[in-house]
Amino acid sequence: MADNQWRTAVAGYIDGEPHVRGYNLLEMTKELTFAEAIFLVLKGELPDAKERKLFEAILVTGVDHGLGMPSVTAARNVISGGNPINAGIAAGILAIGDAHGGAIEQCAKLLYDFTKRYADDIATSAGLIALRARQERSRIPGYGHAVYTTDPRAKTLIDIAKTTGHNGGYIALALAIEAELEKLHGKKICLNVDGAIAALLCELRFDWRVGKGIFIISRTAGLTAHVVEEMAREAPFRRIPPEEITYDGLAKRKITSTKHQKSNNIQI
Repeated sequence: MADNQWRTAVAGYIDGEPHVRGYNLLEMTKELTFAEAIFLVLKGELPDAKERKLFEAILVTGVDHGLGMPSVTAARNVISGGNPINAGIAAGILAIGDAHGGAIEQCAKLLYDFTKRYADDIATSAGLIALRARQERSRIPGYGHAVYTTDPRAKTLIDIAKTTGHNGGYIALALAIEAELEKLHGKKICLNVDGAIAALLCELRFDWRVGKGIFIISRTAGLTAHVVEEMAREAPFRRIPPEEITYDGLAKRKITSTKHQKSNNIQI
């Protein structure tokens, strides 16, 4: 095999037919749900019935959270400028970052790292994570919410995990961190939906680096709905209302510098 040849273990042709992770795509089309296919392509193996149920819940939870999200406003603004649907969806995806959806992978990495370091010592891990965040005055990814003191989406996902047998050490650690934060700060800093999804992906043994990708897969459906609605219902060229804009720069001034004045001694 040439050193510069592109290689992939994800998908390809076997005996002239398309295969994904070794499974015939045509058979997959007949037999698998979309969630099962996503699970397969990302993890390399098909989920069992309980894994499928939990993974589907994760995908449903992220499908859309309303008009005020950065990804949705970005997508709809790009469409309002007269661009095609793919540009609007792409703009929405590009707005997903560390502060919007990215906490999933950051939190999953944190949970994996401390579980590996301290094995089953959940109390030690939770205490160190919370204390370090306080000392560094940093925010732990997957914790805190502007509206909720208890995120109902996180609670619902964890309740589902209990029914599927995935209420293991990673969820225990995630909840222990929440408790430690409350002790240190004297107020509830809740495990939010991103943190809950992170813990569940760890329970399902996904690579932490797929976290943001799974959020994007889920949210793309909502972004598609929003950009189509923008095309169908709204007039082009959205503007921020003038009353919502405040200029707080320098006061009006005049150009007085001689270097900006026209010269009559132009040399050619």
